[in-house]
Amino acid sequence: MASVAGPGATRSEHPSLERAVLDEFYRRMRAVAPAAVGAIERDRADDPGRPFADTACGRLVRSLDDSGLRALGMWAHHWCMRFYDDDTRPALRLVREIAGRRGLGWTVDEVRWMLRESHAAGSTAGQRFTLPLAAAEELTPGALSAEELTPSARSGKELSVAPPADRRPATPVLPRQLRRA
Repeated sequence: MASVAGPGATRSEHPSLERAVLDEFYRRMRAVAPAAVGAIERDRADDPGRPFADTACGRLVRSLDDSGLRALGMWAHHWCMRFYDDDTRPALRLVREIAGRRGLGWTVDEVRWMLRESHAAGSTAGQRFTLPLAAAEELTPGALSAEELTPSARSGKELSVAPPADRRPATPVLPRQLRRA
């Protein structure tokens, strides 16, 4: 799989998020990732016209509380930004379904992180702002700057140029227990 976002995808000229906040995001996303991967894989092999509630992703969504849904949404958004060129239809459907839910309690930092991922992904990830903009609607007005919310405020180069064809394949993610020292 190739990364649309590339290395350092969440870096931008926006102030960075605190390391502890990022660590908590990744901890929460790692907690839902195995179930999400399994559900997405089952849905890839299943009927794409099936109602969402009857899919593996739909069952996963029903099993989570608001915090779990936010973590699942962030994970699916992150996965779609990284691997948009692969078959991400079930993951994109999952992102759209979570974006359609109101009252999940999104935080400014969660939305800011997803927006940074979206800005870094570039135009090949066509639905990159679906979830972060839906989540931003739940925040108090003025919680995010106009630059963070508006894709056109970013450099045109980032948003209009497709990723280079000579990208290296993404490094597989290995659980800490399986890594060699």
